[in-house]
This record gives sequence, structure tokens and C-alpha cells, in this order.
Amino acid sequence: MNILMVLTSHDQLGDTGRKTGFWLEEFAAPYFVFRDAGVDLTLASPKGGQPPIDPKSDLPENQTEAMARFKQDEAAKKALGNTSKLADMRAQNHDTVFYVGGHGPMWDLVDNQDSIRLIESFYDSGKPVAAVCHSPAVFHRVVHHGAPLVKGKRVTGFTNGEEEAVHLTRVVPFLVEDELKRVGGLYEKAPDWQSFALVDGRLVTGQNPASSTAAARSLLKVLEQQASA
Repeated sequence: MNILMVLTSHDQLGDTGRKTGFWLEEFAAPYFVFRDAGVDLTLASPKGGQPPIDPKSDLPENQTEAMARFKQDEAAKKALGNTSKLADMRAQNHDTVFYVGGHGPMWDLVDNQDSIRLIESFYDSGKPVAAVCHSPAVFHRVVHHGAPLVKGKRVTGFTNGEEEAVHLTRVVPFLVEDELKRVGGLYEKAPDWQSFALVDGRLVTGQNPASSTAAARSLLKVLEQQASA
């Protein structure tokens, strides 16, 4: 089994002059959930190479066990530093795709044509697709059978309240919660910053950084169910 993990290559937080990127917990936790399950992993980003880590995600107050483990794992660090180019990825080479969150994806993944085609290829071939935190926004232009992929499906992602709490409501291109609703998603959420993941058929989404492990485990369950069907 092979899971493709997609990360951002974008490191600028709008026009604020501040740095952004992917949220480290949202990579580290799923990475080890998958690896501990014996899954082969392929990492990709739009530019390839080392994706930018959001510096805020590595502050002392945001440290987690998965992050500490990552920092001691040379194989994991090497894999992260050598991501493949997203444009070279093909759905037929992987069993599913998992999009790592952070604010970076809001600029270089949500409207990325390579990403849109890839997600559509996975889903149209009967494979599950997953995203956590801001990355469920990557589904907003994905179409299945002529309609938005998320239309009529239970879905979650970073809440308006969470965006307001980090004071970036007017910085991001759009609000994940509002956009998922706009394209027809049946948006659900837990209280801000609580773990919450949803599965609707072959669509798996997680609300925030705390949901990273739950989303990854949910994706594995979907894959197991498919394998035993």
C-alpha cells in the first residue's frame, strides 16, 4: 500500500510579510500513523524539495509527541527534505492521497490545476481522498460527475472561529468553513481546537491540527474496508 502525502511549497502569509507553510503536527502525526501501519509513503509538493514549515507550528506551546519523534527520526527528515514534484504524481501509483494542512495550501494548492486533476483522478478511480485543517479547501474546485466533489457530503475543516482566533480572517483568500458550505458541503464542526474528523464514503476530512491523528486513522479504516470488500 502506498499513500501520497501532499504539502505546500508556499511560505508567504499573504501580504503581511510573515512566514507560513505547512503545520508541522499535521504532517508529523499522520506520517507516523501511516508509517507505523506499515504503509509506504510518497511525499510531494508543488515545487518539490523541502516544503516550508510554518514557524508558528514549531513554537514551544505547539509541541506534540509526534513532532518530537519527527525531530529524532533521520529517515523522516530526509523524506520531508526531498519531496517529489506534485505535477509528476499519478493516482495509479498510489492507493490514496492525504493533504497536509497549514495556511500555505490556501495560496498554492486550492486552485492548483495539477492538484485538482490528481484528486479527481483518485476519486474517479474509486480511491479515497483526505485532507486536514485548511487543506479541505483543496476540494473546492474538484468536480465529480459534473458537481462539486463535496456537494451533499459531510465535511469539516478549519472553522471561522479558529481563523478569527489566529487573526487571519482578512488575510486568507477565503474562509474554509464558508467555502465548503458555498459549494454544497454538509459542513460540521466540533468546538474550536477539539479533535474532529469525518468520513463520508471515500472523502475524509479533519477540522484542525488536533484532528490530524484522527483523520489519518480514519483514512486507514476506509482503506481497510475497501481491501476487505
